[in-house]
Amino acid sequence: MAGENAASLEPLAKRDAGSVELTKPEDKCAKIIAISMKKVFILFVGGAGDQESYYLSGPNWNVSHVRTKVEADAAALCYLSKCDMKALAYNKFLTDEDLAKNVLVEVPEKSTPVYIIGHSLGGWNGAHLSSVLTDKGYKVKMLITIDPVGQGKIVYGISTIYRRKPEPKAGFWVNIRADKIKNRDISDTVADFGEQWEITSGPDVSGRVDVNHADADVMFDKKLDGGKSARQLLADSILGYLREK
Repeated sequence: MAGENAASLEPLAKRDAGSVELTKPEDKCAKIIAISMKKVFILFVGGAGDQESYYLSGPNWNVSHVRTKVEADAAALCYLSKCDMKALAYNKFLTDEDLAKNVLVEVPEKSTPVYIIGHSLGGWNGAHLSSVLTDKGYKVKMLITIDPVGQGKIVYGISTIYRRKPEPKAGFWVNIRADKIKNRDISDTVADFGEQWEITSGPDVSGRVDVNHADADVMFDKKLDGGKSARQLLADSILGYLREK
C-alpha cells in the first residue's frame, strides 16, 4: 500500500472477536482464520469502454485500477480474506435476469454489507443499483460515485442506462466530480457529451477535483470535503464493520 493517500489505519486486530490467530514472527500481516463468516461485498461498476468495448473504444479497465488500490489496502490492513469483489460493466444488471446472475448470486445473505463503486456511466447506473438492492432488502453500506455521467438524452439513446435521475439508497454516499481546468483530454469531452450528473444534495461527502474524467483511480485518492479521500473512507467503513462486536 504505497502513496500518501493510501488508507492509513490500524490493521484488523490480531485477535479480533470470533477469530483464531496463526502468526509467524516473520509475517508482515497477522494470518487470521475467521470462525464467523463475516464478509463484505465490493462491486466495481465501470463506465463506457471500461470492462468491455464501447463503439470500438476500450476496454480501458478504469475501475479495475481502483480495484487494485482497494485490494492493496485490504491486504495491508489484514482484511483481504473478508472481501469478495467483482467488476462489472454498467449495463450488466438492468434486467431481473442479469441482476440475479451478475450481482445477487454474489450476495447470498442479504445482511452482508454491499459497497458499490461506480465510475462515469457506472456511477449513474451504480447509484440506481443501490436503490434496487435496498428495496430488495439488501444492505448497501456505502456508495461511491466517481464522476457519474448519464444526464444527456443522446447518451441514453446509445447506451443501456436508466433514463430517470438516480435516487440512491445507501448508508453512506460519497460523490466525486471531475472538474479538469487545464490539459483536458478526450475523456473529458466524452463526459461532456454524456453530461455529468450535477448533484446539489444527497451525498454525505463530496468534492470537485482537478482530474481528467478517465482517471477514476486518481480521483479515488483525492481528498474531499472533510479531509479524507474516498479510498480512506472506504477502508474506514470496512474496518469499522469488521471490528463490530
